[in-house]
Amino acid sequence: MDWGTLVATASGAVIAIAGTVLADHLRGRREDDRGHLQRRRDAYIAFIVAAGVCHTRLRQIAQDSAGNGDLDAASRAVLADAGIYDVRERLFIDATATVAGAGQAMFERLRALRHVVATGAGLSSAAFHDAYHPYLDTVWRYRAAVRAELEATALSPMDFGWDSWDGNDRCPLCRSASGDA
Repeated sequence: MDWGTLVATASGAVIAIAGTVLADHLRGRREDDRGHLQRRRDAYIAFIVAAGVCHTRLRQIAQDSAGNGDLDAASRAVLADAGIYDVRERLFIDATATVAGAGQAMFERLRALRHVVATGAGLSSAAFHDAYHPYLDTVWRYRAAVRAELEATALSPMDFGWDSWDGNDRCPLCRSASGDA
């Protein structure tokens, strides 16, 4: 028996097994990273979709505020029914600090809008617009934070022909109130 051949064969087998184990480990790690990225992406989208549902429903309540009974209860129900609290928790668990912070700022502005709607402010009231435009600004800042994290091309208001994210430049009511109409 030639010991050199035996050692060479055993060494080759050890190297092959080690290579296979390392490749499997790296593949598993990439799959874990992809799964985590997908989970974050899902949380980011679920949060903005829930916020959008809240926003739409709050605008409906503000438009019909004269006929609605308890505006405070109705506006609170909007947030609960849209599931914004649940997806916000998912966001806090899966998001980076930057995106979670942008999401929390957006959530706080959404709650401020809800409060204004609960007081009976209509769509064309100054009170509604004073809460609406800062909310709209935080929505776009959240989107920008998500895009930056996901390494997508940054967006700016100028990409859409706008002056700012808050929509004041596009709002007929705000432009006429400031004399820019």
